[in-house]
Amino acid sequence: MPFAMSDSVEAALLTRQWLDRPGGVELTFWAASEGGPIKIVFTGQEAVLFLDRRVPSEAGRRRPVELQSLAGRPVDAVYFGSQRDLVAERARIRQGMGRTLEGTVKPHDRFLMERFVTGSVCVEGRLQQRDGYREVVNPRIQASEYAPKLKLLAFDIETDGFEGALLSIAVAGVGGERVWMRGDDASSEHPSFVQVADEAALITAFIDHVAQADPDVLSGWNVIEFDLATLERKAAQCGIAFSLGRGRERAAVLLPQSAQQPHVARVPGRVVLDGIASLRSATYAFESFRLEDVAQTLLGRGKKIEHGGDPVAEIRRLFVEDKPALAAYNLEDCRLVLEIFEAADLVGFAVERQALTGLPMDRQGGSAAAFDNLYLPRLHRRGYVAPDVGDGLEMARSPGGYVMDSVPGLYDNVLVLDFKSLYPSIIRTFAIDPLGLAVPGDDPIPGFEGGSFARDGHILPALIEGLWCARDEAKRRKDAARSRAIKILMNSFYGVLGSGGCRFFSPKLASSITLRGHEIILESRKFIEARGLEVIYGDTDSLFVHVGKASEKECTEIGDSLARDLNAHWTARLAEAYRIDSHLELEFETHYRRFLMPTMRGSEKGSKKRYAGAIGRGPDAALVIKGLEAARTDWTPLARRFQRELLARVFTDQPWRQWTVELARALRAGRLDAELVYRKRVRRALDDYEKNVPPHIQAAKKLGRPAREIRYVITSRGAEPIDLPHAPLDYDHYLERQLAPAADCILPFLGTNFDAVAGRQMVLFE
Repeated sequence: MPFAMSDSVEAALLTRQWLDRPGGVELTFWAASEGGPIKIVFTGQEAVLFLDRRVPSEAGRRRPVELQSLAGRPVDAVYFGSQRDLVAERARIRQGMGRTLEGTVKPHDRFLMERFVTGSVCVEGRLQQRDGYREVVNPRIQASEYAPKLKLLAFDIETDGFEGALLSIAVAGVGGERVWMRGDDASSEHPSFVQVADEAALITAFIDHVAQADPDVLSGWNVIEFDLATLERKAAQCGIAFSLGRGRERAAVLLPQSAQQPHVARVPGRVVLDGIASLRSATYAFESFRLEDVAQTLLGRGKKIEHGGDPVAEIRRLFVEDKPALAAYNLEDCRLVLEIFEAADLVGFAVERQALTGLPMDRQGGSAAAFDNLYLPRLHRRGYVAPDVGDGLEMARSPGGYVMDSVPGLYDNVLVLDFKSLYPSIIRTFAIDPLGLAVPGDDPIPGFEGGSFARDGHILPALIEGLWCARDEAKRRKDAARSRAIKILMNSFYGVLGSGGCRFFSPKLASSITLRGHEIILESRKFIEARGLEVIYGDTDSLFVHVGKASEKECTEIGDSLARDLNAHWTARLAEAYRIDSHLELEFETHYRRFLMPTMRGSEKGSKKRYAGAIGRGPDAALVIKGLEAARTDWTPLARRFQRELLARVFTDQPWRQWTVELARALRAGRLDAELVYRKRVRRALDDYEKNVPPHIQAAKKLGRPAREIRYVITSRGAEPIDLPHAPLDYDHYLERQLAPAADCILPFLGTNFDAVAGRQMVLFE
């Protein structure tokens, strides 16, 4: 339905880009509305940077503005008809040892942030109907609270190995389920399983389906680096335009500038969300991010094909002998991706993250950019502009969170007291802020490393306060995606301010957060110990308090009392010392009925960030393990299971000695071989390893084909891949290097060790 000029429409931003045109910089935003996709175009825009008025320039249109640098110097704005000209002038100024201000902000980011637009917009202008979308040029826009319902399509390809021929493409989600496969058996045709002549026909069918289904979001598993990159390469080989974008615009996969950076997908009008990256961005953690493993964990089901150790060989066999089975396998990948996205609400999280930060939905990481999006427009309203990254700032490292030396032992009744969002609450309480640091005023709040902060006129504390209230409201409404996105954003602020990649980085900022945290933890420890209780460990924002023999009720009363009294202490202490309100909030978080704080391996000193405890009693007791072998994916499944069950038996006073002996005997008898497989990522090219080649690389080299993850065992001939025939297993290795270390974090506190209970001699001769 056409819209009149005076009509307005709300839409959620999907993709954005800028292009240098003869008439200026052109900005294009694709958005999703209730009435379908909208292409929003702004023509004749200018790129801008700022300069100290004393710094000369040779290009661009320069004029004075009512702004100043954080150093208090007046600045000029310099406007350019193209981003290319801006980049060239920025390089020239820097080459002459001058400094630009905000010279690295992209045109489309500045356009949105200056209008406080993050996720959704209200668009007012004349919308023209195009083929499959509407377009509006140079409209008025403003921020909106529009909540989109985005259309999702998952796809997956099957190939003959990483670099081999394209065999099939499957899709599921909006537009229905389809599988296209190379072949010519017309008798097996089915509406959802179509055989086509060649790779060109496969790619064409997929592109046509995407255009017809018109999804807002494309998803898959390793979808950018493998599926999209493969399809783009194959399309080029076939002479086909890779036009997956809306309006049949071309898509592309941009290669990273370094191995640490991700591949980036550019599909105009469609967001590309990779399942693995999206889960990690939402702080999900899995032992393995293989689709099968994540599906089993999140959905309680998965799918496998029997391949006898070589999945590529099995896919080849199915392609030749049983195409319908391969189609079902291909399609099941898409279904699992859709269900994982729904179970983890990954699209909802991406929408909320964009609305909070202004980052594109498919942007992974980007904490510094998110900080810029929120902070810069507010800084401008206060009359200041920011430096470029690294310009004139101290680059010394700031200290990290405080980790207390632990008191090792096996304990009854340990309480954990936790400061809720400690670093954000420190920022709020002590008014830690880049502008407040630059312009501290006459009566500042003292920080560390010579820093001090203005009592008013600051920006960051108010931002955190707003986010804090928004998260409380999200939790009240049980909006998990929004709550998670807000928590991640708030907790990212310290990391940004402590990073050299942030334009506001200063040790005075970062240290005023972390060293204040040290002070709070240490003073809280003294407060607790003055009550006659022992603090056996502390880590950044938590204190572990040993109560000793006490009932469940008594422990709860002690924990509640400590939290209440410490909160009152900090309220009074900060009001008296600094004349500020405390936003510190200590909570009684956990009661471990039994608790283990081990020693460092080979030392009598207590370990750090490694402990285990049992919450509750009897068979329903919950086991919590941090940093120990049972929580580490680079240990074998057997070692992890063994340590987990040994801890559970000791914590609940169940027999453990004979069980340990029997498990060691079962290991040597070969009954536990399936649990002896190591699994490790291959992060570099195999040829990069020349000296000190670790076992997993030894195994990977023997495999004879590329692998991102290697599964291997230790045999009489060393490390060998599990996917190939191998020598007999070295059971002594597993006893001494896996079971013994897993046991000896706890058995010394029981007056023994693994070797004495179930070592090699005990197993052989008992």
